[in-house]
Amino acid sequence: MEIGDRLRAVRQSFGLSQRALSRRCGVTNATISLIESGKLSPTFGVLKKITDGLSLDLSEFFGFEEPKSEQVFYSGDEFRELRNGKILYRQVGRDLSARALQMLYETYDPGADTGKVMLKHEGEEAGVVIEGRLEVWVGGAKRVLKAGDGYSFQSSIPHRFRNPFDETCTVVSACTPPSF
Repeated sequence: MEIGDRLRAVRQSFGLSQRALSRRCGVTNATISLIESGKLSPTFGVLKKITDGLSLDLSEFFGFEEPKSEQVFYSGDEFRELRNGKILYRQVGRDLSARALQMLYETYDPGADTGKVMLKHEGEEAGVVIEGRLEVWVGGAKRVLKAGDGYSFQSSIPHRFRNPFDETCTVVSACTPPSF
């Protein structure tokens, strides 16, 4: 990373504008702008003033790494696939450890069932049936949903999903927090 790029990344990680950094370190705004654009190589003295203004030593400045940007877009082959008997869950993203939301593309083969023991966990769930039909149990209520129908409930209420029909059912759902 060039010094100008490094300075911009460090300054932005501190949430400072060029003017705010200029005030903190006693170096003109124009000088900071020229360094960041690569039009000026700072002297050791100028660089020291800037790092002092950021309360960094030179090794911290040169060891700074830009935070990795979070992945935003996923192609279908980047989904994490989880199979539970006749149910295939395709999760958007592989590692959700830093996420509050889990998004799934679910396929329920004929005869698929999440189990006779109803599921229960903290959070919320919502989904829309894209094709086929799905029997959804939430608490004491049971309903057959068809394409275009949806559900939304607190996951602490016991629930179950079942496909007793002859056709495959596809659901797009979201869950907070991620449950697997």
